[in-house]
Amino acid sequence: MGLRGETAPGDGQDRVAHCCPLYHEAVELVGRRWTGAILRVLMTGPLRFSEVAQAVPELSDRLLSERMKELEARGIVERTVIGGPPLRVEYQLSRMGQELEPALAELQRWANRWLRRAPRHDAADAWDAQPASAHPADERSAASG
Repeated sequence: MGLRGETAPGDGQDRVAHCCPLYHEAVELVGRRWTGAILRVLMTGPLRFSEVAQAVPELSDRLLSERMKELEARGIVERTVIGGPPLRVEYQLSRMGQELEPALAELQRWANRWLRRAPRHDAADAWDAQPASAHPADERSAASG
């Protein structure tokens, strides 16, 4: 069933499926500006702040810091301080964050199929220019599909 249900017998009215509040919260969380890009980059494994910033160059350090704090507070990203000179901080997806991978990979496939017809951005060109090994989710889908 889609967003609209079938007409109930005899009442002539369409039944409308209501949006689940948890679904709405998830879409709003992942759909916040730059959050999807940050999550996609972290799918490759633990990264330092500067590495995430390099992978998403259009994102300001201030906004990246804000998004990382939000994702950490929600339990999607884990922050690890690695001792020793120099002190390093790495970010990685938690188990909850890793479980977003199939949804984000599907969104990537959808974007590749439908948004290629729209004017492209430099970021999309850069993503496509990366070797296939940089797209682990895309490789699995190609192998299974």
